[in-house]
Parts: sequence; structure tokens; C-alpha cells
Amino acid sequence: MSIVHPLSRLALSLLVPIALAMPAQAKQPATRAPAAAQTQSAASLNFNGARYLHRWSDSTQAEFTPAGQEDLSKWQDMITVVTNASARDGEQLAGLAEAVLARYKQAGKIIKTDSKPRTPQSPAEHLIVAVLPGKGFVETVFARIKLIDDTGTIAIYAHRVYGENAANDFGAWLTANGEATERAVMAWDGIPTPAQLSALPRSK
Repeated sequence: MSIVHPLSRLALSLLVPIALAMPAQAKQPATRAPAAAQTQSAASLNFNGARYLHRWSDSTQAEFTPAGQEDLSKWQDMITVVTNASARDGEQLAGLAEAVLARYKQAGKIIKTDSKPRTPQSPAEHLIVAVLPGKGFVETVFARIKLIDDTGTIAIYAHRVYGENAANDFGAWLTANGEATERAVMAWDGIPTPAQLSALPRSK
């Protein structure tokens, strides 16, 4: 299934077919991760010191950008959250992460992968950092894959650099910001729940 949103970014055009196509398996749900302190609405998110506003949603994904980046054809920073109800335990989540990794490998270059092992308090999590070239831009994505309320969730922070020198400029940005951004993504406790995402208005 393809994304109907014409302005969806490159990373989501790769991820959504994975999120929708994974078959469900008859397994017991994993222990839920501790509930994070979150607002009642996902219309506004706080990430890494910045406020991100809801811009677009369908049944399995939502996109957020800061103030001043309302034009989804020319954004620089975006958070996207994709849910997958078929990934309900650690094994299924690992399969989702492998599928995402394979898609990113086809489209660009993998910078880093990492996993946080399961603990008695929380299921395992996975991280993929990749660079995805596009027409007139280079996009760096930090994808965190985890279970939230027994639902596979892909929370992505993406940064785009535009112009003829995008290939060089993205390298400078990644050197200056990559490690700090990775830490912020993995420490972020404000990822909206599937229920909060479902409550967002659907885009036409």
C-alpha cells in the first residue's frame, strides 16, 4: 500500500508499506513499557527543546513540524510516528526493525544501528540512523522502534538539508548534531500512544 499524502517524506514512503503489511501472529502480548508522562492530546509534541505541531495524519501515521515549517514540501525538521498493531511482542518488533533496516539500506546509507535489550521493566527497543538522498536534498533519519501499549511504534526524527551542497552540508550537520540527536531520540518520553494518535484529525 502506498501513502496517499503527496507531501510525505522519503522515509515514510519506505516505512508505511512495512507497517501495514506485517502479518499478525497469535502470541501473548509483551509486558507494557511504563507509561510516560504525556499530555492528553498529541496535537503538540515537545522534543529536544522544541515544540512540534501536528500537520498530517492517516490511520497509521502522523507528522509533526515546528512553527515556521508548515509547508510540508520544504520542511527541515520533522517528527513522524508510525504504528503497527501486528507487532505486539519483542520478536515481532525485531522483525519490524529488520524490515525497516532493509528498506533504508535500499534507499540510502545506514549510519548506525543499536538495540536496547529487554529488561524486567520494559521490552527491547531498536535504533536505526540512516541517510536518504532525495531530489535536491539529503535527509538524515533517526528511527526508534519500540512497543507502546503492546503496539509496534516507529518514532522518527528527520532533518533535511537542501541545495547543491546538501551532500557536504548534511555531513557537517551530522558531525555537529548526530550523537546528541541520537541520545535525545532514545531518551524521549513524549512519544504519543496509539490511542492519542488515533484521536488526531485525519487529513484529507
